[in-house]
Amino acid sequence: MNTAGYLRRLGLPHLLNAPTSAESLRALHVAHVEKVSYEALEIWLGRPTTVDPVESAERIIRGRGGYCYHLNGAFSELVRALGYDVTRHVGGVQNRGGEPGITANHLVLTARGLPSESNPGGEWLVDLGLGDALHEPLPLVAGTYQQGPFQYVLRPSEIAPGGWRFDHDPSGSFKGMDFGLTPTNMSAFINMHEHLTTAPTSGFVRTATVQRRDATGVDVLRGLVLSRIGNGARSVTLDTARDYYAALADVFLLPLDDVSAEEKDKLWRKLHDAHEAWLVGDPA
Repeated sequence: MNTAGYLRRLGLPHLLNAPTSAESLRALHVAHVEKVSYEALEIWLGRPTTVDPVESAERIIRGRGGYCYHLNGAFSELVRALGYDVTRHVGGVQNRGGEPGITANHLVLTARGLPSESNPGGEWLVDLGLGDALHEPLPLVAGTYQQGPFQYVLRPSEIAPGGWRFDHDPSGSFKGMDFGLTPTNMSAFINMHEHLTTAPTSGFVRTATVQRRDATGVDVLRGLVLSRIGNGARSVTLDTARDYYAALADVFLLPLDDVSAEEKDKLWRKLHDAHEAWLVGDPA
């Protein structure tokens, strides 16, 4: 993996040979969620992806993002290359109205050996793949945590013995997430990745979603509806392709330099058709 290139993408080239620390992990996490959007546009562009962390990292270095398998997978490779003790775990995001479960629809990371004043034990929940959730790592200690306008709860999981439960803020896009502490490798997510990127019932397939977190809130683009949660709250429908691609570039730092004009035109037509169907209540 091009570790130096990845750090340049995050604006943190000086961390290439820096000692590991809780402060540097936080800087890496914050830079990642602020500069690398949570997005699944490759699905709508008809470009299959894998869960291979190096492939994901290369795409991120080229200016794109991804969803949990891509973002957390690539980040785990980056920080391991920098000397951090990071472990991958199988998790399960619980959508609103759904039941909790360790479904492998989410990849979770934990880090250890990084004590700080606020977390003497030195264990952290590291998660760049929850879209509108974490802005920085959470101490792996039960409690209530405030990050910007959002309040989170971390507590023992009721369904994963010895594991953890993350309760999202009530304004968030999902209810919560459970994970066990057993280490895993990326092969654990291959089948669910196939489902999430191809199944007609998948939320990624049904709605083109892009999210980018910052210190005061989160910007969300679902289909053609651009919303802001937190400071500067707003909601607007993007009526033209020009507005849509300008929002991707300006709000989400996604100029899509790797997408041709023909691909953009095709993507816009798909998005527009899906939006029109949504307006009239067509479940397709």
